[in-house]
Amino acid sequence: MKRAKFTLIALSILVVLGVGVGFRHAGRWLTVDDPLSHADAIFVLSGGLPYRAEEAGRVYATGYASEVWVSRPDSPVAKLEKLGIHFVGEEEYNREILIHAGVPESAIHILPAIVINTEEEVEEAAREVRRTGKTRVIIVTSPEHTRRVKALWKALADRNSTVMVHAAHADPFDADHWWRNTRDVFAVVRETLGLVNVWAGLPVPPHGD
Repeated sequence: MKRAKFTLIALSILVVLGVGVGFRHAGRWLTVDDPLSHADAIFVLSGGLPYRAEEAGRVYATGYASEVWVSRPDSPVAKLEKLGIHFVGEEEYNREILIHAGVPESAIHILPAIVINTEEEVEEAAREVRRTGKTRVIIVTSPEHTRRVKALWKALADRNSTVMVHAAHADPFDADHWWRNTRDVFAVVRETLGLVNVWAGLPVPPHGD
């Protein structure tokens, strides 16, 4: 009985320690930064202004790809126009950031479909890959977003395509101390739940993230 009790206590301690270590390193685990090599295009995911587009400009400057793709996220532009309010979509801001970073305007391509979340962005990029016959893409996004993006590409894109997921290094996400502010806490929770959805076969449909 004493040995069984000791074993149970020891296992409980190990479980608690494991949970604690996993909690502490969750932000670092979510971050994937693939080694870069030549690609057909660099794809900037929406959100994270201006960090993602700035990082894409830096990647472009290294010569890894000759063109940059930008997604077109859903926006209230039509509703605001009815109110007489001028609104510029996020894709236009990303275009301006890329130009400011030295990317020629002729090398920037805004993808046509309106997307509402990351799943639809990846699907749109995968369609563009198939349409153009390209096979290698560098996706630039926020650090905590990278692992889910890589999982989505594996689930949604053709197997003969290659993705390199690259983190925007200037993004303020603190992978080592993510529990210290609400922005990072929400990011870790959202990305973890998003990964569970991907691993489960995407049973929860897109609605926006």
